Amino acid sequence: MSRPRSALRRLLAVLSACVLGASAGLALAPVATAEPATPVGYPAGATATRYAGLAFDTCTAPSLATVQAWSASPYRALGVYVSGVNRTCAQPQLTAAWVASVSHLKWRLLPIHKGLQPPCGARPSDAKISTSPATARSQGTSAAGEAVAAAKNLGMLTGSALYNDIENYPQTDSACRAAVLNYASAWTKELHRLGYVSGVYMNLTLGAKQLADVYTSTTYARPDALWIARYDGVDSLKGWAGVADSKWAVHQRAKQFRGGHDETYGGVTVNIDTDRLDAPVATVAYSYKVTSTTTLNARTGPSTSYSVAATYAPGSALKVVCQAPGSKVGTTSVWDKLGTGSYVSDHYVNTPSTTGYSSPLPRCTYPYQVTSPSGLTERSGPGAGYTTVGTSPNGALAWVTCQRAGSTVGTTKVWDRLDNGHYVSDYYVATPSNTTYSKPAPRC
Repeated sequence: MSRPRSALRRLLAVLSACVLGASAGLALAPVATAEPATPVGYPAGATATRYAGLAFDTCTAPSLATVQAWSASPYRALGVYVSGVNRTCAQPQLTAAWVASVSHLKWRLLPIHKGLQPPCGARPSDAKISTSPATARSQGTSAAGEAVAAAKNLGMLTGSALYNDIENYPQTDSACRAAVLNYASAWTKELHRLGYVSGVYMNLTLGAKQLADVYTSTTYARPDALWIARYDGVDSLKGWAGVADSKWAVHQRAKQFRGGHDETYGGVTVNIDTDRLDAPVATVAYSYKVTSTTTLNARTGPSTSYSVAATYAPGSALKVVCQAPGSKVGTTSVWDKLGTGSYVSDHYVNTPSTTGYSSPLPRCTYPYQVTSPSGLTERSGPGAGYTTVGTSPNGALAWVTCQRAGSTVGTTKVWDRLDNGHYVSDYYVATPSNTTYSKPAPRC
């Protein structure tokens, strides 16, 4: 792509280990107070979105007509350069209207920030990261703020994944390596503070391996997703040299496996890089209308048992960000989450389906990193006594859909329901709270 949780908590973890014993099947080692897994402060209207499949990126965002022509292609995701001092290509097409139109065509977007580059790598003319650790961290924080501002202007919402393009650099310069790691760490922490998901793009052997080497380091915040460049023509998201398959393992990987080349679809030729993704992407809002003949209640959660937060007149325009399961209304149990954070029954919204979920709307999810060093047991229900049904490795994203009370683990009774239907103790997930529920996830 060259173009702290307290000492008391740690004591409670040890005591929990004694109480639960081996039968609990949960990793009970202390959880880092900050790095490497930092909590994401999702606001009420946030949700994450992910995409699995082929994608492409190109220096200048293509016209809407080109994207329409490329509906004949195998691609359904597109990388776009939204910000950065080293973003070299003009972006005349990249507007909020373009983002909305492309999204309604069922394309997903990968927002890319091409900011400061390694002090010992990239192009000589590029603006560089400082070798001063403090300055590098300040630059990473600023980069996150710049990328978020650009994403917001384009209609990319909180919960979006933003990818920092860090080009290749030699691995023998320790000061340079530290500069990059400090910069990327601060980028991640600030994105999390602002309610966004952190992604980093790096060359596999000239960058990504070094990020993997500090995967469990308490010195650096760990990004949520890793996008590598390795032009070997192999589109596998496993078997990366120097990056164990257990790292960034749960819908957290992308690979750019073929560099610049021409492809033609619908009679339109574009020079692209080709990518394989199973990773978080941008979140956007989709426009629909109220179909009820009377006032529609928007509620604080996806059920008629929640309190009314707002009302909408018949025919009102709605901005829907995701869909969630809830109480049945009419022919459907689907509820639409609005950009305000409130929910309306999909029965009264003109989405394509009247009984189930509607593409391209994503399911409402809130990913946070797993903090348990030895991995986290996934169970069939919200308690240590339920059947083991899977394991999330350290640093994996727990794609949380809702929370409910269960057996006590450490300092909390809260259990997180994942989007695969499994449950994990919230004690080992980097949600904002370690004692109670974390907004905006609803109760199960």
